[in-house]
Amino acid sequence: MHEFAITAVETLLVDLPTIRPHRLSMTTMQGQTLVLVRLRCADGHEGLGEATTIGGLSYGAESPESIKANIDTYLAPLLVGQDARNINAAMARLDKAVKNNTFAKSAIEIALLDAQGKRLGLPLSELLGGRLRDAVPVAWTLASGDTGRDIDEGERMLAERRHNIFKLKIGANSPAADIAHVAAIKRAVGNRASVRVDVNQAWDESTALRAIPALADAGVDLVEQPISRHNFAGQVRLAMRSPLPIMADESIECVADAFQLAQAGAAPVFALKLSKNGGVSRVLKTAAIAEAAGIALYGGTMLEGAVGTLAAAHAFATLSQLTWGTELFGPLLLTEEIFQQPLRYADFQLQLPTAPGLGITLDEERLAYFARDLR
Repeated sequence: MHEFAITAVETLLVDLPTIRPHRLSMTTMQGQTLVLVRLRCADGHEGLGEATTIGGLSYGAESPESIKANIDTYLAPLLVGQDARNINAAMARLDKAVKNNTFAKSAIEIALLDAQGKRLGLPLSELLGGRLRDAVPVAWTLASGDTGRDIDEGERMLAERRHNIFKLKIGANSPAADIAHVAAIKRAVGNRASVRVDVNQAWDESTALRAIPALADAGVDLVEQPISRHNFAGQVRLAMRSPLPIMADESIECVADAFQLAQAGAAPVFALKLSKNGGVSRVLKTAAIAEAAGIALYGGTMLEGAVGTLAAAHAFATLSQLTWGTELFGPLLLTEEIFQQPLRYADFQLQLPTAPGLGITLDEERLAYFARDLR
């Protein structure tokens, strides 16, 4: 085995509690499970990767358990012995043998990039051509399901200068109840914060046409994925008629989806998510399509922990425009830490580290406590 060969790929399921239940239209999360990838190389360098889903299988086709099983059974054997420095060749090898599984592939690509950054002594963003910003704006999702509690939480975030962008998860209740909930929060925060909503595909087209003007009247700035990703023609019609910008999220599961949406004019804003696109390189291709089409960008999250969050932040920091900021708040939703250095959130932004690779180091003792297979 040569000097830079991949020698092992280990996956761990890490179960972490959250600060509160996180209520979405499709599920309520009581905790979060991270799939942590540790990729070891013959030269002694190790790369960390992560894949995380929302509510197990409630959001998409991959779950933490399936991601781990597919990496262990199918992807890892294809990587062992390959040159860890040639990330494109390693990912092409996986794509040729394994269809889809974008979350699993994204975790591996992050680990390869982290190892390469450590090898070269460069932050991950520098491997991608260089950062254009040292921090990214971060939204906070108010999703307790209780209006008063959400207002109190929002006020605390503003007072601490942690977040001045709030995304509200709606769609689980009637449109009238959701609109009243959103309007009350917007009245409370006023012009001190931007308020956006995420419907997570819960509405049909007729409901969206009725509800979105009321949301605009309430002071909402942006509506995320109000209708099903499968209603492609409906998304085009809604984008043309909506008084508010519509952001595509679930509609973008690959680079080809982004191209088709851009071509049809189905959404003026794209949410970028590493795991759904299949990794850093692919999400940057989606961003390039959006920029060429004049579509605004937003850095999305799958509520990842520190590894996935920093990988996204490094990628988003290289983009020339990030009009709607990001929502890379996943680590703040967790009550426990498995890294030696917590991420730094200040002045409504996430500050990017300058250390090589992702810029963080595991706390082995904490990891052993929370990792499902090590407990």
